[in-house]
Amino acid sequence: MAYKHNTVEYGFGQMGSVFNNSTNAIAPPIGKVFVALTMLTDVTFDTSAGLVADNDSTNGIEYIGTAFARDADGAADDAAHDESSSTAILGSGGCVVNVNAVFPKGITIYGRWPSINPASGTFIAYMGD
Repeated sequence: MAYKHNTVEYGFGQMGSVFNNSTNAIAPPIGKVFVALTMLTDVTFDTSAGLVADNDSTNGIEYIGTAFARDADGAADDAAHDESSSTAILGSGGCVVNVNAVFPKGITIYGRWPSINPASGTFIAYMGD
């Protein structure tokens, strides 16, 4: 059988998963991130560190979150693609996920999060590079 490049697979959770039904923060192994979350019940996230997005605004790669590792203007409380007007790299109109945002049972969201701190609910978090 021919070698199949595994970059795509590693980006979609084939590096393990974590079940969480508490309000304790979780983190993947060093050098990994969570790349997808499947909600088993309705889920909310802590407003300050619930979904810490691993963004690269320089290249226009931003993910939803309650906090960002970096953003185009350097403000830690900005949202993904929240510029005042769209550019060739970044979009406009994005909002920060807050504690009132309920992610309903049965949905899966995708992104890059080096840590997750739920406020309520049960979910499975999938790891990737």
